[in-house]
Amino acid sequence: MSEEKEVTEETQPLVLEKLREKFTDALLSDAETTNGVAVVVDKEHSYALLEYLKTELAYSFLVDVTAVDNSNLESELMQYDYARFMVVYHLYTFEGETARIRVKVPVHEKDLKIHSVTTLWKAANWLERETYDMFGIDFEGHPDLRRILMPDDFEGYPLRKDYPLRGRGERERFNFEKQNV
Repeated sequence: MSEEKEVTEETQPLVLEKLREKFTDALLSDAETTNGVAVVVDKEHSYALLEYLKTELAYSFLVDVTAVDNSNLESELMQYDYARFMVVYHLYTFEGETARIRVKVPVHEKDLKIHSVTTLWKAANWLERETYDMFGIDFEGHPDLRRILMPDDFEGYPLRKDYPLRGRGERERFNFEKQNV
C-alpha cells in the first residue's frame, strides 16, 4: 500500500502549486502523501528549491537530512536515470496548510557530490556529516565534513547496501578505548 495519492488540480496543496510554477523543469516528480508533500528534484536545482522553501514558503525547520541506497530497487533506479542514492530532506513549517515536505534528490554513484545546505539551516551541519559518514555522500561547501559516528580511520560506509552484513572484521580489530576526536 502506497502512502502517496493522486493530486488533482482542485485538491493540490498550495506548496505543490508554487513549486510546480517556479521549478517546472527541475521537478522530476511530486505527490501528496498522508502526512504532507513529497517532491523529487534534480541535483542542479536542489539548492535553489530548498532555499525557496525556506525563504519564501517559511519551511524554517530542517527535521532531517539522510540518504537512501536504491541499488536493489530496479524500479527506482530506472525512474531516476540509475541514480543509486537519493538524498532526502525533511522540512517543517509552523505556518501554512502543508506543514511537512520531503525533498528527494537523486545522486549518481559516479558523482557523489551535492551542495551543502548549512548556509540555510545550521542544523544541517551534523545531519550532513552523518549522511557523509554512513553513505559517503560529499556535501560541497560544508564547513567541517568529516566522520561523526565512525572512527576517522574506518573504511567503508555501513548503510550502503553493498556493505557486508557482518562487517569487514571491524569488531575484532576495533579499539573501543580510542577516542574519535
